[in-house]
Amino acid sequence: MIIETLVLGPFMANCYIVGSDRTKDAMVIDACADAQKVIDTAKKQDLSINTLITTHNHVDHIGAISEIRDITGGQFVSHGAWRDPGLTERFARIMGPQFRMPPDPDRVVEDGDIIEVGDLKFKVIHTPGHSPDGISIYGHGVVFSGDTLFNLGIGRSDFTDSVHEDLMASLTEKLMTLPDETIVLSGHGPQTTIGYERKYNPFLRAY
Repeated sequence: MIIETLVLGPFMANCYIVGSDRTKDAMVIDACADAQKVIDTAKKQDLSINTLITTHNHVDHIGAISEIRDITGGQFVSHGAWRDPGLTERFARIMGPQFRMPPDPDRVVEDGDIIEVGDLKFKVIHTPGHSPDGISIYGHGVVFSGDTLFNLGIGRSDFTDSVHEDLMASLTEKLMTLPDETIVLSGHGPQTTIGYERKYNPFLRAY
C-alpha cells in the first residue's frame, strides 16, 4: 500500500493519497486544497485517482474535490449527512479562490460499508460528534480518523452541528476498540497509534 501525505490549505489540513502497489488505483482522502498538487503527487507514484472521499464536510477538508473530480473522473464518496448549512459563502471566502463547493456525492456510505481501491478494502466507521457526517476509514492497519482523533487531542465539539457526547462515543466505543498497533492518520497534525492515544491522550483518560 502506498500512502502519500500532503498538508494543504490555510488550516494546514492533511490530504492523503492512498494507492495499491499492484493495481495502481488510488483514493484521495480529504482533498482540501491545491488540486493540481494532489494530482501531480499521485502521478509521481504512477497512481490513478478513482475515488475521492471526505471524512466530513467542513470547508478545510473539501475545497479541491470538485476540481480533482472534473480532471480525473473520480467518484466522490461521503457519508449521507454530508451536506450542511454551515457550508456558507463566508467560509468559502476564508479558504480563498481555490475553494469550490463539491457536487452531490456519487456514492453515499454508511457505517460498515466497504470502499475498494484496486485490491485494497477499507471499512467505513461512522464517527459523528465533531460533525454529524464524520467518518473514519479503516483498513490494512491504518485508520484515517478525520477530525475525530488527533495525536494527544480530539476533535472540537463547539460547532453548531457538533455533539460532544457523540464525539466521545465515537472515540471510546469505536476507535478505541481498534488494535493498539493501528496507525492513526488524522485530519491535522502528525500520525500516532491507537495504543499511544489510549495510554497518553488526556481527553481519554477518564474513559
